[in-house]
Amino acid sequence: MNYPLTLAQMLEHAHRIHGDKCVQTVLPNGEMHRYTYAALYERVKSLANAITELGIQRGDRVATYASNTYQHLELYYAIPCIGAVLHPLNIRLSAVQLAQIVHEAEDKLIFVDGAFSEQFGDLRNKIGCKRIVRFNLMPADTDTSYEQLLGEAEPTYTWDIQDENWAMGLCYTSGTQGEPRGVLYTHRSMFLHTLAVNQADVFGLTEADVVLPLVPMFHAMAWGLPYACMFAGADMVLPGPKPTCLADLIAENDITVAAGVPTVWAKAYPDLQRRRQDISSLRRVIVGGEAMPSTLIEAYEKELGVEVCHAWGMTEMSPTGTCSKLRGTHQNLSDAKKWDIKAKQGRPVPGVELRLAAEASTSFTELPWDGETVGEVQVRSPWTASRYYKSEPTTEHFTADGWLRTGDLATIDAEGYMQIVDRAKALIRSGGESISSIALETALLKHPRVLEAAVIGVPDEKWGERPLAVVVLTPVGAECNTRNGFSLFPDQIPNRTEEALRGQLAAEFPKFWIPDRFVFVDEIPKTSVGKSDKRAILGMFVSTGNSDLP
Repeated sequence: MNYPLTLAQMLEHAHRIHGDKCVQTVLPNGEMHRYTYAALYERVKSLANAITELGIQRGDRVATYASNTYQHLELYYAIPCIGAVLHPLNIRLSAVQLAQIVHEAEDKLIFVDGAFSEQFGDLRNKIGCKRIVRFNLMPADTDTSYEQLLGEAEPTYTWDIQDENWAMGLCYTSGTQGEPRGVLYTHRSMFLHTLAVNQADVFGLTEADVVLPLVPMFHAMAWGLPYACMFAGADMVLPGPKPTCLADLIAENDITVAAGVPTVWAKAYPDLQRRRQDISSLRRVIVGGEAMPSTLIEAYEKELGVEVCHAWGMTEMSPTGTCSKLRGTHQNLSDAKKWDIKAKQGRPVPGVELRLAAEASTSFTELPWDGETVGEVQVRSPWTASRYYKSEPTTEHFTADGWLRTGDLATIDAEGYMQIVDRAKALIRSGGESISSIALETALLKHPRVLEAAVIGVPDEKWGERPLAVVVLTPVGAECNTRNGFSLFPDQIPNRTEEALRGQLAAEFPKFWIPDRFVFVDEIPKTSVGKSDKRAILGMFVSTGNSDLP
């Protein structure tokens, strides 16, 4: 049957088949809000009527300025299911960037989490008069109340999505390679993405799971988890606007699957290890955003017994593209080799095609999957963008035959496992030679005292560029021991220094690759999606007149 693939169909399935499953949210006061899928469904219908009564029509963009809450989840369904376009605003972007985004998107209505009222004020002053609806109201808030809207709305609504190719969502890239660019998702693309990530060899969610999405709902639709969870019937625990103890959240709610960037798991590990008996329900963590070092993967799998699902993707891909899980033929490999495989970005999920391409002057040449040849990763899939919002495809971002140019440089082996080498624009060019910042970072993260590492290229009169390493050391009592997980015994901490880090890199790389300087900091600047912000890092060391150059 030629039946449209829509979010309304997904919502109906969740209501009819999994109506008794639960959504819990940590409220700003620390208390837990809990209700069922059935209750959510009824509120979504009222919300659909309320948004319609505010004058929102098919194709209108409706923004959200919120974290992971049950109200935001309701908006994830109500806005697309009336034919409008959900536009989650990344609250970590600057007010200037967000004002440009809101202007380009022509948002007609913005739903704001009261927990961010003060922060939202900076943006509001730059966007002029927009219709604002708030939930979790603060005392000073004077805008329309979310709960009042729902209370006054009719509780029945008939979904009428006539075309699966209608837009359902609009997300903007983080702008790490320039100004943020908008990406439209359709009902069809998100439906198919949901089916793909729920495959056993991808996220593998089931009705028996309790899922904790730590990845923000304003970041590429929270990796599609709000849709994947409800379609599978998994319970959800949403962390809300204020950080809470991750170990407590997992232990008290019997979390089975959690998703977040590597930094989250690196910082949480010591506490999780101390309470490993309390968090025994946790069976899998989904990791993306940046590469997770093999030593940290080993620590989670060996010491905690938690499977690490290492994934890669982009906002342009809705966002999931690959997932690194072991094949049956890998079971006889040594543990070290298994963890090295899992540290790769993995194989394309069903529906995604990858290719490696070498750029020539007039055309692209496809490169072999031999695990050694480096090329630009290009992708296509039913849920990958074919252009950016309000712009025509350009050769900078899309090939003549319609593939997305990711800008990532990688190898792909004969089994289809991709390993990112670097960003094409992030390679360090020193004396005419290329140095991979990612390779250096990966090697540094193997050291017992290194918690985080970022390598950047800084201007150099003689060589053009030279690498500089910025390092965060593990706190005393929480050192990562290569091949031995994390040690919690201060008396076993080796007195390692910059010399030891140089020695570690020298064992793997040529002399000219070794950074000229190591800088030890308490925190590495992050982008709005949790990646190392290399432009900000560069700004720390390169100022007017280059007076801050190492």
